[in-house]
Amino acid sequence: MEKEEPAVKSLNLIRGRLCNPSFVFRSLSGSPDGNYSKLKFIISSSVSEGCNNTILLLGPRGSGKAAVFDLVVGDLLQEFPDSVSVIRLNGLLHSDDNCAFKEIARQLCTEHHLLFSKMASFDENLQFMIAMLRECGLAHKTIIFVLDEFDMFAQGKQRLLYSLLDAMQSVTSQAVVVGISSRLDADQLLEKRVRSRFSNRKLLFLPPSKEELDSLLVHLLSLHTDSSFSNEYVTQFNERIKKITADARFKDILETFFNANSTVNSLLKLLFSAVSSMDLNSGLLSLENFKSALSIMQRQTKLEAVRDCSVLELYILVCMKRLEAKEQSSYNFNSVMKGFDNGISDM
Repeated sequence: MEKEEPAVKSLNLIRGRLCNPSFVFRSLSGSPDGNYSKLKFIISSSVSEGCNNTILLLGPRGSGKAAVFDLVVGDLLQEFPDSVSVIRLNGLLHSDDNCAFKEIARQLCTEHHLLFSKMASFDENLQFMIAMLRECGLAHKTIIFVLDEFDMFAQGKQRLLYSLLDAMQSVTSQAVVVGISSRLDADQLLEKRVRSRFSNRKLLFLPPSKEELDSLLVHLLSLHTDSSFSNEYVTQFNERIKKITADARFKDILETFFNANSTVNSLLKLLFSAVSSMDLNSGLLSLENFKSALSIMQRQTKLEAVRDCSVLELYILVCMKRLEAKEQSSYNFNSVMKGFDNGISDM
């Protein structure tokens, strides 16, 4: 039990780190050329200088766009607790203009302790937003509009984007519009009237460099000496981590994995799988843990599902494939059974 207790505690600690985006991306925020520093400078300049800004965060899903933004906002709320207000919209939920303005009005009312009217019209919600932009500008308070799935807002007439950006230019306001999208061409989807009001600032979220990856692995997997673990266990655990990360076979594992999955989020899944298989008797990670994690991440689930099918189920799958080969995209049980009977008769 004495050996299992620190092992279980370290297991839970590291898995908790891997599930905490703020902790994960904190290690990547130190570089002055990093996206964290650039984004914080842009937003903080709006707060301190009282100006408007727009910016797009672009990159594949799982690259840390929303996590870095949340990290920046969390730090700014500590520095300027009474000068920052955040309005969050998601293109999957609020791409409809009426729904979007109603959600903006609701969040503004909640933020400023006002009564929200569900029956307000589109024009009333628009005028309310413009009035709040003006009042917050006079009070030197910055409103940050976060448009997640930004490309969804760039479809249709783009009335939300035009009205929001036009209001920022026509009234005395302090506002920042942050668009988050996995489409690298999201800015090209904007209409000319919207693009002329939207700045060309873009932050591209790329896979971590070798130096960033090494720093991230140490940040996530190492134990701290000031923790509740014994110094002997911490030293032994950290030495094992250094030995593993320096091994050429471990670097081959990472290279193989990053050839198919190059985002930070996919790396976290690999590490979580490896840590979860740690030997609780020794309380230490091994290279085999990462090898098994790689095999799990590379598992072909469709092939494994087919492997357990009966002969009859395989026949039915073949019939369905034949129907699709005939460009018949939709079919029912009767059409599949008809193909099955024809196949049996041909044998």
